[in-house]
Amino acid sequence: MSLLVVTTGGTIDKLYFDALSEYQIGDSVVERVLRQARVALPFRVVELLRKDSLDLTDADRAAIVATVAAAPETRAVITHGTDTMTATAAALLASGGVTGKTIVLVGALAPARFADSDAPFNLGMAVAAAQTAAPGVWIAMNGTVFDGAKVRKDRSINSFVPS
Repeated sequence: MSLLVVTTGGTIDKLYFDALSEYQIGDSVVERVLRQARVALPFRVVELLRKDSLDLTDADRAAIVATVAAAPETRAVITHGTDTMTATAAALLASGGVTGKTIVLVGALAPARFADSDAPFNLGMAVAAAQTAAPGVWIAMNGTVFDGAKVRKDRSINSFVPS
């Protein structure tokens, strides 16, 4: 078994230069995080996009779907900004090209470069879910694996909840 990891940007890969700067999405740190965690499962990282999820277009979502559909791996983790993660989950669910694959979307509420980030924990949950969950689309956030069709981000508590 091997794992495809597709990075699309989002907070997990954000950089902040100082309190007055706007963020930028930098080189993905996902491969480094996986190597630091000593993930033994063979994985392949594809840096597809470097965008805030609020800036993702239908064409971007189509590129995400096409990348996963064309991959030989049947298990995938997609790093993604949390604001529109459910929209990408819906696009994956609507696609016939990913049937039979286990796809887990994951993000972070604080950049992976921050010491107090939830990114390493969330990424670990996503890798575990990708190995154990049934084929379908899942979201791993806040210590929970959600059905990708039955989840929403509750901005009032900055957390994902079942819908």
